Amino acid sequence: MATPIYKRVVLKISGEALQGKKSHGIDIDFLNLLAAQIKEIHTMGVEIALVLGGGNIFRGQENTAKRGLDMDRAVADYMGMLATVINGLALQNVLEKSGLATRVLSAIEMQKIAEPYIRRRAIRHLEKGRIVIFVAGTGNPYFTTDTAAALRAIEIGAEVILKATQVDGVYSADPKKFKSARKYSSVKYLDVLKKRLAVMDATAVSLCMDNKLPIVVFNLHKEGNIKRVILGEPIGTLVH
Repeated sequence: MATPIYKRVVLKISGEALQGKKSHGIDIDFLNLLAAQIKEIHTMGVEIALVLGGGNIFRGQENTAKRGLDMDRAVADYMGMLATVINGLALQNVLEKSGLATRVLSAIEMQKIAEPYIRRRAIRHLEKGRIVIFVAGTGNPYFTTDTAAALRAIEIGAEVILKATQVDGVYSADPKKFKSARKYSSVKYLDVLKKRLAVMDATAVSLCMDNKLPIVVFNLHKEGNIKRVILGEPIGTLVH
């Protein structure tokens, strides 16, 4: 068996990814495919934490703006955090049915369904071979789940953030709109910030830069890509 180049990772998955081929909500078939890929790298000895978005259910201020709702940003963001909890419970259910031990840790306390986020407890779960699912973002409005992924990765001592997206890497422009857009095999943190490249929000990228935490951006929808990244194959884009 090939040897992983990472021992502990944070896998960041957008809410939109979880809707699969649906226009809204959760695609159980996609969750099953995702669980199979997670199980594959788990059997290789990789410690895995996940941070989930909630855009497939509710996306904070952006959602309210599109629908013309008169809602405070903080309220909308809290609603988005609750959406990530729904996604986390759905993924936990699928992972456990595949035979994996999991723990959902929430930044907003809700004792009936999830453990409260405690850094040392999260690390202990990983050391015991459990899959850790971080939900409710950072627990604060005005911060994205990308920032939550960067924060949690730094706190638990992860070696990399695996940013699973709908495209195969970072481009100089939107490849769907501009045919001249070129894909980067690697890019510096400062270039991401200066050029406003679509990787993660500026707060998340700055956190990673300050703590020398690399980010690998890759296409989640190509089966086997998570394993390829773990093995160090040159797919996607490395932000460093």
